[in-house]
Formats: sequence, structure tokens, C-alpha cells
Amino acid sequence: MPKKANIFESFSHSAIQQFKEAFGIMDTDKDGLLSSSDLVAAFTAHGKNIGGGEAQAMLDEVDGPMNFTQMVTLFASKMAGGSDDDDVILASFEAFEINGQIDAEAFRHSLMTFGNKFSASEVDDAFAEFKIDGGMIDAAHLKGLMVSK
Repeated sequence: MPKKANIFESFSHSAIQQFKEAFGIMDTDKDGLLSSSDLVAAFTAHGKNIGGGEAQAMLDEVDGPMNFTQMVTLFASKMAGGSDDDDVILASFEAFEINGQIDAEAFRHSLMTFGNKFSASEVDDAFAEFKIDGGMIDAAHLKGLMVSK
């Protein structure tokens, strides 16, 4: 694992910004720490229900409270040994994916609300490329469009 003092050097400025945005979204009580209830609420808001035990298991992967630096350190540890940008992109869809599908409206809302916000026109253009059936996006097809693998 990279040294904590240099952990931010392990990622690009853009990646750090994305981590900050993700942390801000997950820290639902805005206390600067991720708790089990923060994770449950954040996952639920994005259409994936997890229990408190599953959330706590995620938090147990770090020593002490999960603050922003701890989260980045955890990501660096998980990514050590060959993860690349494509792997990060693929992993990001896991928060939305349920049984190989992604709820199109929830995904649309997230793209237009969180992080680097997309305009309605940009989302419409992207959605024109997706395989959507019954309001559900084919996750495998979407991932194939997003990465070079």
C-alpha cells in the first residue's frame, strides 16, 4: 500500500476530485466521516439496497473512522497491482447495477445531479446509444460502450 503521506500522489487531480465528490455524496450526515448509516443511505439513494452489516463490513476494511484520507487510502490499496481507469469505470457501475440491469431513470437522475453534471441533452445523446428495455439499461452493453476492454 502506498505511504499515507503520499497517498494523493497515487491518483490524478481529476481522480481526487471525483473521490471528493463521491465522499461528499456518501457522507449523508456531513460530519466528515462515513458511517454504516451513511453508506446504507447512499446506496439506497442510488437504487441498491444494502444492510447495515454489509455497510459495516466495508468500513471494517480501514483502521479507525473512515474519513476522506482513509477512503483514498483504501482505494489505493484495492487498486494496487494493476487496476486501471477501465477497472475504476466498471466498478463505478456496481452502485447502479442490479441483476445485470440499471434503472434508466435513476441513472439519468444521477448523471444530471451528482459529480460532473451532464445536461439533459448530453444524457439524451448518451442514452440513444444504450440498450434500454422496459426502463432498464443492459449493464453489460453499457460497460462495453464505456471501456476499451
